[in-house]
Amino acid sequence: MTNSKKIEWILRVGVAGEFLGHGMLAVYGKADWIRWISELTGADAGLAANLLLVGLSDILVALIVLIKPLRPVLLWAAFWGFWTALVRPLVGIGWLDFIERFANWAAPLALYYFLKDSTENK
Repeated sequence: MTNSKKIEWILRVGVAGEFLGHGMLAVYGKADWIRWISELTGADAGLAANLLLVGLSDILVALIVLIKPLRPVLLWAAFWGFWTALVRPLVGIGWLDFIERFANWAAPLALYYFLKDSTENK
């Protein structure tokens, strides 16, 4: 396996793991996230818990990245990773929690550009 393929697979596994983990936490109704959704939107806890079913899309992203990474999905993953990291300071947790999660958006973006460069060089 070439070094390029190794780098690609490391990024794919990293992105997939992050999105699978977040997706499963959302589907299982992580209490902090329900509270944050309520704070940001004014939704009651029941609606906020239902909104966490968006975690199914995170699980789908993880599967797509592992099976056949699609560049538009990676752009979505970068946007969604940035937004979910940004939620922390928006609900008063602090900017360090946002900074700690830079890989949530940077890894999908790196894989996006890595795949772009590899298809352009063919």
